[in-house]
Amino acid sequence: MASKTVLQFKTNYAVSSKIEPFYKGGKVQISKDGKYIFCTCGTKVNILDIATGRVSHRVEQDDQEDITSFTVSPDDEILVTSSRALLLKQWDWRENKCTRTWKAIHTAPVASMTFDPTSTLLTTGGCDSTIKVWDVVKQYCTHNLKGSSGVVHVVEFHPDISRLQLFSSSMDCKIRIWDLKSSKCVSVLESHYSAVTSLSFAPDGNTLVSSGRDKICIVWDLKTKTPTRTVPVFETVEAVVLLPKQGDFSKLGVKSKEPHFITAGSKGVLRVWEASTARCVFTQTVPARPQPVEVGRGEEPDEHSLTHCLLLPATNRIATVTAEHNFLLSDLHTLVLEQQFVGYNDEVLDVKFLGPADSHIVVATNSSQLKVFDLATSNCQILHGHSETVLALDVFRTGSMFASCAKDKTIRVWQMNTETGVVCCVAQGSGHANAIGSISCSRMKQSFVVSGSQDCTIKVWDLPESLATRGGGPEVLHARVTEKGHDKDINSIAISPNDKLLATGSQDRTAKLWSSTDLSLLGVFKGHKRGIWCLQFSPMDQILASSSADGTVKLWGLQDFSCLKTFEGHDASVLKVIFVSRGTQLLTSGSDGLLKLWTIKTNECVKTVDAHEDKIWGLHGNKKDELVATGSADSCITLWKDVTEIELAEEQAKQEDQVMKQQELSNLLHEKKYFKAMGLAISLNQPHTVLMVIKGILANEDGTEQLEKTILKLRRDQTESVLRFCGVWNTNARNCLEAQAVVQVLLQHESPEELLQYSGVRAALEGLLPYTERHFQRISRLLQASMFVDYMWQNMRLTGNASCGENQDEEMEDSSLGGPAPSFTIDPNPSMGLDSEGGDSARLEEAERRGRGEVEEEEESSQQEDVESDDDDVSAANKGVKSRQVGSPEEGKENIEPESGSEGGSDSEEPMDERENEEQKLVRRETEARPEKMTAGNQAETQSATPRTRVMRLRR
Repeated sequence: MASKTVLQFKTNYAVSSKIEPFYKGGKVQISKDGKYIFCTCGTKVNILDIATGRVSHRVEQDDQEDITSFTVSPDDEILVTSSRALLLKQWDWRENKCTRTWKAIHTAPVASMTFDPTSTLLTTGGCDSTIKVWDVVKQYCTHNLKGSSGVVHVVEFHPDISRLQLFSSSMDCKIRIWDLKSSKCVSVLESHYSAVTSLSFAPDGNTLVSSGRDKICIVWDLKTKTPTRTVPVFETVEAVVLLPKQGDFSKLGVKSKEPHFITAGSKGVLRVWEASTARCVFTQTVPARPQPVEVGRGEEPDEHSLTHCLLLPATNRIATVTAEHNFLLSDLHTLVLEQQFVGYNDEVLDVKFLGPADSHIVVATNSSQLKVFDLATSNCQILHGHSETVLALDVFRTGSMFASCAKDKTIRVWQMNTETGVVCCVAQGSGHANAIGSISCSRMKQSFVVSGSQDCTIKVWDLPESLATRGGGPEVLHARVTEKGHDKDINSIAISPNDKLLATGSQDRTAKLWSSTDLSLLGVFKGHKRGIWCLQFSPMDQILASSSADGTVKLWGLQDFSCLKTFEGHDASVLKVIFVSRGTQLLTSGSDGLLKLWTIKTNECVKTVDAHEDKIWGLHGNKKDELVATGSADSCITLWKDVTEIELAEEQAKQEDQVMKQQELSNLLHEKKYFKAMGLAISLNQPHTVLMVIKGILANEDGTEQLEKTILKLRRDQTESVLRFCGVWNTNARNCLEAQAVVQVLLQHESPEELLQYSGVRAALEGLLPYTERHFQRISRLLQASMFVDYMWQNMRLTGNASCGENQDEEMEDSSLGGPAPSFTIDPNPSMGLDSEGGDSARLEEAERRGRGEVEEEEESSQQEDVESDDDDVSAANKGVKSRQVGSPEEGKENIEPESGSEGGSDSEEPMDERENEEQKLVRRETEARPEKMTAGNQAETQSATPRTRVMRLRR
């Protein structure tokens, strides 16, 4: 038990495969080698690979106009389509490339077209009653044939190209023969009384068989242009083909060498006719199904009727298409069905995995037929049994048996042969008074089935033990217990894993719990605001999950019938809910086309997938809990694979790779292998690391040359990445130099034409230009400022020399040797000084701090602009001269006289004379400390300065 794997929550689902519609009616053609089926689907031509059952190629109109007709050349090289836009397009369908487009010249859409045997001539029949012939090689219209009446819906070239004859038929029920040499109608074949549907030529070219909706086939002698035999087939014939002369067709009743042909029509079976005797020699056998209704005037054709019949000589097969858009491939020698594809599913109502290994899925569509798909080959088996639309499905635990219910008020049990994959009906039951909308199978054994109907009743049907081995027709089932369960339609039924309980959900907004033995009511679950669509028991806990039209999913406890949790997230009705991850997570589908994954413990939605374009009616998981199938009203069936482990492994591998690359990058940077480091940093998409590499390169003496060599060695994609990084670096002034250096290298070695070929170069340039202009303006302002400083410096030297002379220059030089010159602060309003000594002291301290700040600013500016300290001395000296000229000793004394009542007056009451004596002593001490003698001008300057100015000077 200890070796059990730890449960891991699922985080994501990805599309594994799809079964989607590829044919919605219209023309069908098969390639000459018998490998591809060409068919129209709205604005597209889909090419189906017969071997895999998947659409391998798609050709789609750019103008989103519906395709009215198409044809493929006999050599399978050229595909030509026509649309309602009256354009003809020539395609290389293998490359999905349109090679030529031209106007059809028709005044109405093209209804039919075909190639001649040489693949050089193309003919088109239009709804405007004209026929045009085109030379595909020389690309011009060769013939414009007029004379038909109504829509030309059949055009065929004679197989003998030397005759240059064209056969056509229109709504006037006549077959016209056109001679392309003379561009005239040489003959008109009249015998049909309804629209001619197809033409088939004998290998000798002298016999023609035509079919029509008048329920007859006519054999024509082309030499005499007369009918040789009229064959009544008693069904509306849509297609006729002549059997080839080579081959053994004895199993089809062919005993002579006379021409034989096969008809496909409203009866839905292929029949072989002998042309000479007008006798049906063989009728194809089909699985049991309701008898087709004879089609009369004004009646709709039967859903099983055949609309196309095509020969595949290369593979000895014959292909037919039904009115329900199903493709049937049969053996040409036995007419035994070998392969079947579904072109259109209509609205998918339910889907379940089938088979012991979940190798198949069974699908209920808006039809009375059930479809069983082989997931490996997309081969489909169609099950007939119900007479009206099948509404719900459920599969027994073994996977080889399942049950279905329909609007025909019956249930059916189906058994799958695990060896051959053939499914047949083994039991059926009836008894409900209205359509049966839900069904559920027992979980432990194949012992019983429970059904819920729109008549509000629940029925339990017991299955006999010998049912699985019983042969013959289906056994009739009888209900063991019947109970009226709800007041409205019953939408869902679920059976517990131990088969002892069953739950029902209804449109009356309630869910009920019943005993499976006698249908006794055990409890009612109330809480939803609208009808309940689906119920599901937890495989591990005593919990019931319900989804409702109110957009919520609720979990209910089976002990007290209380609501344990509510999950909200869907914007519309939640149609299906299932448990995954051993009952720890929920998967829900809604009418909004979304698939949501929920974790029960955290009550949060882990993942939301936009799965379909319409309501998701079907949702089912396989036994291994790794695949999920969804079926929607958009006619698509999607298989989802749990990719949690794959994503975790990829993420782990990615992280390990990142760690290894980071370590390698660090080693390269340490070894200064800049080129490899830059390439690795670009691959890791690390712009900052690339920037550091470039800075490291530029830090060298020959950094510019190294950077140039490194950038030029980069690949095209790496250079594009670096250019993109430059746009980011250039937004910061600190990194703009490196960005501009890279851009300079590219501009010097790449022409503008080459740069425009770079991916994302326009966006990079849009980001580089505005910031580059801003950097240029900033550097221009800096250059102007430096020139102004130089200009001021020159003027200051001239002014100093003129006013002070040589002695002043010597003094400035000497003072520069002794230290920085003192800075002066001039009081702008000397008369408004402080009256008290304390105030004067505070004023001096403030001036001192201001002087210090000015000195620091001047020092910083001198360092940035490389100005000598002598300049500061001259500037300070000039300022000092001006200050001494402005002030006077008397005004200075008035500024420092104390004011009565001012703060700090008691601390500065010493006599004025004593203070002046101290200041004179300080001045004398400073003068003696100078290494040179003071000039007379300097002495006069010192004496004329105010005491306050002298103190500030001494303190500095």
